[in-house]
Amino acid sequence: MKPLTRRIYALCAIALAAVIFIALNIAADATFTTTRLDLTQNGLYTLSPGTQHTLDQLAEPITLKFYYSKKVASQYAQINAYAGRVRDLLGEYAANSHGKLILQEIDAEPYTTAEDEASAAGLTGAPTETGDLVYFGLVGTNTIDGKQVVPFFSQEREPYLEYDLTSLIYRLTMPKKPIIGIISSLPLETGAGGMAAMLQGQARPFMIYQELSQAYTTKHIDQNFDSIPSDVSMLLIVHPPPLPPMQLYAIDQYVLGGGHALIFLDPMSELAMAAQGGGGGLQAPSSSDMKQLLRTWGVDYDSSKVVLDRGLAQAVQTSADPRNPVVRYPMWLHFDSADFDSSDQVTASLQALNLASVGSLSPLKGATTTFEPLVRSSEEASLMDSMQAHLDPKPEDLMAQVEPTGKRYAIAARISGPVKTAFPGGEPKLSLADEPQSKAPPAKTPTIPQLKVSKGPMNVIILADSDIFDDRFWVHVENLYGRQLAAPFADNGAFVLNAVENLTGSNDLISLRTRATSSRPFTVVQKLQTQAQARFQQEADALKQKLSDTENRLHALEQGGAASASAPSGTTLTAEQQQEIQSFKRELSQTRNALREVQHRLRKNIDALGAVLAFINIALVPILVAGFAIALAFLRRRRRAHALAL
Repeated sequence: MKPLTRRIYALCAIALAAVIFIALNIAADATFTTTRLDLTQNGLYTLSPGTQHTLDQLAEPITLKFYYSKKVASQYAQINAYAGRVRDLLGEYAANSHGKLILQEIDAEPYTTAEDEASAAGLTGAPTETGDLVYFGLVGTNTIDGKQVVPFFSQEREPYLEYDLTSLIYRLTMPKKPIIGIISSLPLETGAGGMAAMLQGQARPFMIYQELSQAYTTKHIDQNFDSIPSDVSMLLIVHPPPLPPMQLYAIDQYVLGGGHALIFLDPMSELAMAAQGGGGGLQAPSSSDMKQLLRTWGVDYDSSKVVLDRGLAQAVQTSADPRNPVVRYPMWLHFDSADFDSSDQVTASLQALNLASVGSLSPLKGATTTFEPLVRSSEEASLMDSMQAHLDPKPEDLMAQVEPTGKRYAIAARISGPVKTAFPGGEPKLSLADEPQSKAPPAKTPTIPQLKVSKGPMNVIILADSDIFDDRFWVHVENLYGRQLAAPFADNGAFVLNAVENLTGSNDLISLRTRATSSRPFTVVQKLQTQAQARFQQEADALKQKLSDTENRLHALEQGGAASASAPSGTTLTAEQQQEIQSFKRELSQTRNALREVQHRLRKNIDALGAVLAFINIALVPILVAGFAIALAFLRRRRRAHALAL
């Protein structure tokens, strides 16, 4: 029998490997139906410890009804793929719930009772070209008639899917929502439009306030308060108006009694200034302070100074002309993970914050409290008088005035530890200046003995900015089939909700909310832009001014010549004037060339980096493969030559 050749052996081996590969794929597909290998940086597709802890704490059964119109949606590949992702994740929730989650999938086909149930439950149907509706949502219920709904699983919120599901389950496990007491001069309930927008039916609350209202019971404390209501679980103070001693005393006693507070102060609130000019009748101050309480708590804060930061300055477009380059605005700051305290639960998972005209906080010497910075500026920052910054808002001018101190200013901080009262002389008397403006007198509260020292360690978080609530800095809000869809591009909402959950004792959702942030800024490019702008901006400004002056002189000279030519005498430009015009035109051309050269130098390093990255992405791998192949061929030839020699 003729022996098999090496070629046949090789072909048989390849065929056997193909059969084994196909068999393993079939077996894996049948066995590991929900198994995934998660290679994303933030672990977006792995059930997080926060979710697992929420499921472990379930005491009563929760029913989840997943409505999906399979037949109608079958022609939409993207929706089908996302539905599979939602279905798999819901199955994973049920498998890890120890039998406490009851998952039901319902096919909401057109003209069926299932479709009627989906509509009655509050789900949103997406219209198709045929006129049928695609239902793709979730209804969760508990044993005490509580109900939570995801109206429609929009693909824009796919990175936030686990948070949306876990928060729905978490809300169903809470028999009573914590009450958040709010003191604020800003129109949180009506949004940027204020009362004028509300009267016209166009009010839209800020997204952070909407999310707080969904998860908690929000309670606005009367402007003439003289005590904090006993049912308030936590105090939220957002850019307060000037508070009289009686109201500062009420806050002082609330904190000493063990109450937690989240405070947003601002040396220059852009939200407040926008509300003042919006015609809504809102009289919010441009700056806010609580000096007497802050100094007692060991915090130094100057409400007349804003932080300018060259390293964290956001890129802005100052002209409608897209040809003009973006510039850095050192009053609008973009913070990333390097600027957050990684050991505090509130900021450990944050990826990005966008803030505007922030102030700075610092600890006072001799304080009994502990001052822990949560958010800090870069070392390329300095302080400026807020009024000066407001009067000179040009980004280029402000960048030129930044004088880095090498100090990282604390923008947010946690204050904890024992503390004494800010009113050692006792409860302040109500003065005539503090009399309420409304005709109805404030409710008289019973006299309560004053607390001189805190019952336990105080726990207060302070952020020197109120523009964190402004939607334009962190979220895109769109209408989807009559409902609002929020797509965050920064973690402003996460910071506020993390802090509230932390101060009210709930931490399970903190690890979920910020895992999904997709903002991945080009930090190297941003640094190159900042350095180039600082180096060449002054030269560019001088050339622009020279260009403008030359154009004005040339225009004036040409206009004068045109006027002379139309005069009755018929005089025209003299030879000297014509020569001057030609000289101005040459100067104009030279200035434009010089300006283009400066702008080219502004982007030189960035373009060089882009060229290197393009080379790596396009040419480097083929070159390496070719080099490896050449080296391998050379080695094989040497071995063959060596074998023949033997």
